[in-house]
Amino acid sequence: MSTIFKLAWRNIWRNKRRTLITIGSILFAVLFAIFMQSVQRGAWGKIMNDVVNFYFGYGQIHTKGYWDEQSINKAFEPTDQLQKLEVEGENINAFVPRLESYALAAFRQNSTGVLVVGTHPEREAAMTNLGDRIIEGEYFQTGDKAVVVASGVAENLEIGVGDTLVLVSQGYHGANAAGKYPVKGLVKFGSPDLNKQMVYLPLAVAQKFYGAENKLTSLAIHLKDKEELESTMSFLKSELDTAQTYEVMDWERMMPELVQAREVDAVGGYIILFILYVIITFGIFGTILMMTKEREYEMGVLLSIGMKRQQMGIMIWLEIVMLGMLGALSGMVAVLPFVYYFYRNPVDFGKFSDDMKAAYERFGFEPIFPTALDWSVFWTQAIIVVIITCILAIYPLLKIRKLKPVEAMRG
Repeated sequence: MSTIFKLAWRNIWRNKRRTLITIGSILFAVLFAIFMQSVQRGAWGKIMNDVVNFYFGYGQIHTKGYWDEQSINKAFEPTDQLQKLEVEGENINAFVPRLESYALAAFRQNSTGVLVVGTHPEREAAMTNLGDRIIEGEYFQTGDKAVVVASGVAENLEIGVGDTLVLVSQGYHGANAAGKYPVKGLVKFGSPDLNKQMVYLPLAVAQKFYGAENKLTSLAIHLKDKEELESTMSFLKSELDTAQTYEVMDWERMMPELVQAREVDAVGGYIILFILYVIITFGIFGTILMMTKEREYEMGVLLSIGMKRQQMGIMIWLEIVMLGMLGALSGMVAVLPFVYYFYRNPVDFGKFSDDMKAAYERFGFEPIFPTALDWSVFWTQAIIVVIITCILAIYPLLKIRKLKPVEAMRG
C-alpha cells in the first residue's frame, strides 16, 4: 500500500502545470466558500448580538399572555419559587428583574414616546453591558433617583447630562404616572431602534413611578452559556406553571421576524454555495477527464506488465484525492488572513452612503459586518470540496475497469 501511495504522490508532480492548475481552482473555490460563509455567519452573529443581547436577552419569563399584549397591568410579583429557580438553574447566572412600559418623555418644548425600563442596575450591566455603553455622564446606581437615556432619545429631545427629563404615562391599573428625573448618563446601543426609544430607571424608582410596588413585567435570563439555551428553557418550563401562570420564551419566540430573516438569508447563501460547488465540480471533473485521457497509454502499459486493475484504480484515486486535499488545505491557509483582517476590521456599510445606513437602521441594527473566525466554517467547506473530489475520482476507476491494454497502447 505504501508503494502505491508513493507512486500516486510522484505521479501528481510529473505534470506540475496540470497539478498546480487543479490545486489553484480548488484553492479559490474553497477560499470563496469559506469567506462567504464567514461573512454571513459573522454578520448574523453581530445582528443577533445587537438585537438580542443588547436588551431582550436570550430568554425571558413573563405572566401568561404578557408578550402578546405587553401591558403593565400584566405585571407580577416575584415569588420564592422564582428566586429558588435562579439558584438551582445550572446555566442561570441571574434573573434580571424589569418593569417596562411606554411613556411620553419631554424636555422644554420637545417630546417623544419612549420605553421606560425599571431595572436592577448591577444585574442589567452584567447581562447587557449597559454600563459599558455610557458615552456621556455616569451609569446609575440602585439608590439613584435619576435616568439613563439612549443617545437617540437625547438627540430628539435636545437633552443632556444634568438636565431634567419629564415622564408622563399611565401606571398600574390606570393610575396616573408623572415624574421628573435628572439625566445621569447617555447610553448608545448598537441597535438604532433601541437608541431611539430607551430610558432606564432604577427598579424601585420605576415601580413607584408606575404605582406598581414590588411588581415586574419580566425576568430576563442571564445565561452562563448561550449554547445551553434550549436545556435552560426546558428546565424552567418543567418547574413553572406555564399552562396558566407564566410564559417562558426564548429569543426566537420573542422575535420570529429575526429568525425568518436569518433563514431567508441562509437559503440565499446556500443557493450561491450550490452554484459555486457546481462550478467546482465541473472544473475538477474536466481536469480528471483530461488526466485520464492523457494517461491511457501509461495505464495500458502498466496493465500489460502485470499491474492489477485494483491497484491501478487505488493509485489513480489517491492521486485525485491528494489534489483535492492539497487544494482544500491551501484554500484554508489562503483565506485565513482575509477572514482575520475583516474580523478585526469589520466593514461598515454606513460609510458608503446615508441611504444604505438608513436602510439597515430600519431593520434595527448597525450596518457593520465582521467575519466570523469560526474553525467549523473552514473545515466544513474544505471537507465538502474533498468529498466532491473523492466522488469524481470514481470516474477513472470505471474507465480502468473497462480499459483494454492493447487498444490503449495503440491510441
